[in-house]
Amino acid sequence: MLSADEITAFRQLLQQQLAETCAAVQSADTGTVMLDQTSVGRLSRMDAMQQQQAMTKGLKERTQRNQRRLQAALDRIQAGTFGLCCRCGELMTRERLSADPASPFCTGCQNEIEEEK
Repeated sequence: MLSADEITAFRQLLQQQLAETCAAVQSADTGTVMLDQTSVGRLSRMDAMQQQQAMTKGLKERTQRNQRRLQAALDRIQAGTFGLCCRCGELMTRERLSADPASPFCTGCQNEIEEEK
């Protein structure tokens, strides 16, 4: 079982990561593509703009997903279930939590989930 000091340290780490992630979500929109007008045609500019929009959308979605994972981990701390696998209910190792404090699953369950895909 995790000590109160360890849980406090994980809470602080998760809150810091959440703040960084929130800032990243807000700055995900990068604006328009700037290309040299003399060497790039209109269709190339349109393609570049569409690619940038797709990359920005993908980055924003991944960042928002990470934001939800971090908030869910903080919610588990509040509920007193942090460190327990959300699938099997077993205690996760400190190494697992240190590597990814927002992880909802123990290594065994995570491997099973990935194998199911």
